[in-house]
Amino acid sequence: MTDDGDCLTPRDLADRWKVSIRTLERRRAVPSGPAWITIGGSIRYRMTDVLAWEAAHLTRP
Repeated sequence: MTDDGDCLTPRDLADRWKVSIRTLERRRAVPSGPAWITIGGSIRYRMTDVLAWEAAHLTRP
């Protein structure tokens, strides 16, 4: 987690999901995946948005 409080960098999210940063870049281009914000040219994902996106894509047996 970053020092930005409840925000994740693309590296943080890539590590969390075990995907590449490039995968997140492609998802932003589509757009697909959780909402993101741009601050000073840097991408950040709010943890609340990440958790909501994960919950919305939960598959139950």
